[in-house]
Amino acid sequence: MNSPRSILLVAFIVVSFFLFQQWTIDTAPGTKAPQQTQQTTQQTENQNSAAVPQAGSNTADSAVPESNSPNAITSNGRLITVVTDELELKIDLNGGDIVSAKLLEFAATLDSEERFQLLKRNSNHIYIAQSGLIGPQGIDSNNGRAQYQATQERYRLEGDTLEVPLTTQTESGLQVTKTFVIKRGHYDIGVNYAVENQGSEAAQFQFYGQLQQTMAAGESGSMIMPTYFGAAYSQDEDKFEKYPFDDMREKKLNVTTESGWVSMLQHYFVAAWVPTQTQQNKFYSQVTRSNQAVIGVLYPSTTVQPGTSQTINSTLFVGPKDQDAMAQVAPYLDLTVDYGFLWWLAQPIFKLLQFLQSFVINWGLAIILVTVIIKALLFPLTKAQYVSMAKMRLLQPKMKSLRERYGDDRQKMGQAMMKLYKEEKVNPLGGCLPMLLQLPIFLSLYWVLLESVELRHSSFVFWIQDLSTKDPYYILPILMGASMFFMQRLQPTPATDPMQQKLFQYMPVIFTVFFLWFPSGLVLYWLVSNLITIAQMLIIYNGLEKKGINVRGK
Repeated sequence: MNSPRSILLVAFIVVSFFLFQQWTIDTAPGTKAPQQTQQTTQQTENQNSAAVPQAGSNTADSAVPESNSPNAITSNGRLITVVTDELELKIDLNGGDIVSAKLLEFAATLDSEERFQLLKRNSNHIYIAQSGLIGPQGIDSNNGRAQYQATQERYRLEGDTLEVPLTTQTESGLQVTKTFVIKRGHYDIGVNYAVENQGSEAAQFQFYGQLQQTMAAGESGSMIMPTYFGAAYSQDEDKFEKYPFDDMREKKLNVTTESGWVSMLQHYFVAAWVPTQTQQNKFYSQVTRSNQAVIGVLYPSTTVQPGTSQTINSTLFVGPKDQDAMAQVAPYLDLTVDYGFLWWLAQPIFKLLQFLQSFVINWGLAIILVTVIIKALLFPLTKAQYVSMAKMRLLQPKMKSLRERYGDDRQKMGQAMMKLYKEEKVNPLGGCLPMLLQLPIFLSLYWVLLESVELRHSSFVFWIQDLSTKDPYYILPILMGASMFFMQRLQPTPATDPMQQKLFQYMPVIFTVFFLWFPSGLVLYWLVSNLITIAQMLIIYNGLEKKGINVRGK
């Protein structure tokens, strides 16, 4: 980034990258699922129902039951509250659905006392986690959900584990206990069904777990800071597959897999159903008439003989995109922290940031230390770059002579220049290598700062209270532009082409404007990188000039 063409190339690549990134979000490929053969039950205008795929002759007419009407948000007062160190949940006893989930460690906005609410159910927005038992002897259907009983209206975690049992019994003799199990320090919730058949006939049913959300409620950010809002899943053949709502409208998901999970993603947060990984489960999707997106998992059919019991287990994750926490819940769930195609570079950078932050206790200082480490590692290449530029300057008289000799004969001119480079042992591309190496690092750090929830609302110093968002006073972008301008003054004389000269002169202004909307943590990285580069330039130039090599032409 220390020559006119290099800076122009960086600007072009950066702009192209953000245009490409926005295009991939707008046109993200969906699932390659085969044509769906599922049936949909009749829906009314005030219902938000979602059908599940056919799972055999005994469940062909089964359907995932409807959620409550948006107008019935209080469910006649039949809500219980569950509070742990991390979560505040509200569970509707009509069906046992989680209809509200607040993350107690995360503020809704910077410095707000209000906690961030991931799951919710109100007149404008439905985002709930449903589960139940459907089938011939299932306790949930579109004609009515299971009506559970609880011993308390409010549960609070006192020890290391909290269990919230809900009970119901059918006329046919099925005794069902739906238990939510939450551990201290965890965002994963065990959702377990204990079914005891006290009747005289065998009972057959299937477990389902699904996430239902209003599609119009999400945001995808801007071109500078695009974020994904939609569904995603993991299966045997694909570790991580985005499933945008637009694709959900066009083709229903129908995947049979032994491993994996289904989820709804948004910036920094995720809700996911993780089924038992020892059987062939079905992943399905549905878009309801009331514009609700549904993605879920359906277990194989279970039969409980009279006088016997059966336990069905599943896990619901509701929380931040904490890579360490998600990796313990399910394989590849941590890939919901989407670092793009440079994930293999972004993940080590994040681990390094995380390691440094554990010592300095400040993400801004950690970014500065990462910048110093990166510049130190690249210093040999940086030095080779300036030496190459110095040699190119020494060749200018000879190159001018070649231009006068060959005139407009570009072919002979090119051959003569390549011969000259070979004789003088000069690589004309030597100045581009450090820039090409820094660009993937820059893009990886951009994704790290954009996607890592650890940097959400993380302060640096003074006015920088959130490194994941833009500088509110634009001080860092202005300082970054000033550092670029100073770097220009130190660099060799720009190219003789008038157009390149003008673009080179305006580049600090262009970059400053462009960086106004960048996360302040990324601008901090670029500013510190420029300051270190300036120091390196002064050291290298002074060393070369002591050897009699006039680098800067001054």
